[in-house]
Amino acid sequence: MGKPRLLVVEDDADIANMLKIYFSGMEYEVDVASRGSAALEKTRSVLPHLIVLDIMLPDIDGYEVCRALRTNTRTSHIPVIFLTQKDERSDKLQGLELGADDYITKPFDIEELKLRVQGAIRRSERESLTDPRSGLPAGRLIEEQLRRIIRQDDWSLIDMRVSNFDGFRDVYGFVAGDDVLRFTAMLLNEVVDGMGTTKDFIGHAGGDNFILITNYERADAIRDKIKARFAEEVQTHYNFMDRQQGYILVPKGDSAPVKTGFMTLSTGSISPKQQSFADIREITEMAAEARRLDAAATA
Repeated sequence: MGKPRLLVVEDDADIANMLKIYFSGMEYEVDVASRGSAALEKTRSVLPHLIVLDIMLPDIDGYEVCRALRTNTRTSHIPVIFLTQKDERSDKLQGLELGADDYITKPFDIEELKLRVQGAIRRSERESLTDPRSGLPAGRLIEEQLRRIIRQDDWSLIDMRVSNFDGFRDVYGFVAGDDVLRFTAMLLNEVVDGMGTTKDFIGHAGGDNFILITNYERADAIRDKIKARFAEEVQTHYNFMDRQQGYILVPKGDSAPVKTGFMTLSTGSISPKQQSFADIREITEMAAEARRLDAAATA
């Protein structure tokens, strides 16, 4: 997997810089926000694996930031550790009631904070809450969303898979492949942030497979935008020579290399407006079949 991503929300520049230097040295990818509004904006584009959140901020307090994260379907799963000077029991309870995962009081022991960060990220991955590469909801959280929507009738589920991903990874390596998965997650978040709602759900079903649950009326426009942007922007992951020739040569053991096109995003959309579903297994199977038909049509 790639580096775990931390977002440190702290208006004290000395503390923020100290945490960034320390965790960067521990092989974390660290971003910093000094205001609550900036933190919410950053989470809309790139999902962190965990947020270290100060309560006393110059615009909106950490409680309000946590509340906003928990009421947005796309950020509700992100672990949050409150970092504050307050040590009152009522303050701790308020943070935990809002869904914070932990609470540490200033002045703090940096080693203790490190262990709490590591523990929260491990718990999230062990419980199949997030994919370690993309930071998107996975496993159990996807299943929960499927059980929720099967009782509703105004949704569309878009099943997405990166075509030609295996060939790309064979040529460019696993690190480059993980970069593509992170790029895809970022693209999905950007498009949904611009065209969807806070109730929309983006999940990483495993490997190169993603899902999006959105409002029925918005689904086609969102899907078309995602596909168009992916086809254009994914080319930056190829080197200049491959972009010039328009394909890559994928090794096949002792046989001659196989000419393989660039990665594209195949998609399949389903909705209860068009068909009925007996259970969540039917939802996933029919969405996957629709996506396979799209891949075959564009192959």
